Amino acid sequence: MSATLKELGGYIEAKRVDCVLGWEVAHGELTVDVAINHIAGLAEFLKTDQNCAFSSLVDITAVDYPERAKRFDVVYHFLSMYQNHRIRLRVAVREEDMVPSITEPYPAANWFEREIFDMFGILFSGHPDLRRILTDYGFRGHPLRKDFPTTGYTEVRYDEVQKRVVYEPVSLVQEYRQFDFMSPWEGAEYILPGDEKGAK
Repeated sequence: MSATLKELGGYIEAKRVDCVLGWEVAHGELTVDVAINHIAGLAEFLKTDQNCAFSSLVDITAVDYPERAKRFDVVYHFLSMYQNHRIRLRVAVREEDMVPSITEPYPAANWFEREIFDMFGILFSGHPDLRRILTDYGFRGHPLRKDFPTTGYTEVRYDEVQKRVVYEPVSLVQEYRQFDFMSPWEGAEYILPGDEKGAK
């Protein structure tokens, strides 16, 4: 299988040298790094080329790396039922970049791209209806960014007296705690055998 994926990676790179920045086969999966401006063209090529025939878009997601200049990776997963192959495309994106939408060749990308916009704040140019899909219209921020506060900004609840949904600033009754998950003995004054945090 690995040899077949390497052959496929080489084939895609040779056919679309303008799009492919690099590729690798790791853990039995082919990952192709793609230039942001060419993602739509490469997606269409993968669908229409007879040797690829990636007819199904399985998923689109994103990963946040706040320390990088190109903060996000937008990751596409495709399936070729004809060739029995899977492929992952990865696009590195700056916070201010707009990623070309692939809703033209893959209509299923519509809601995936909306979810990424909602959760990460990544914009997709050419999308037919780019608006929030999981959070409320007045929601502030993007919950899957690593700098989004764990408690959020507002609390949403139904007020029985007012008979409507109420938005209020988050107020914690006690100080927010950062838990150390390395030890099951949080707060213990003594060192137990097997505790990785124990004094050397």
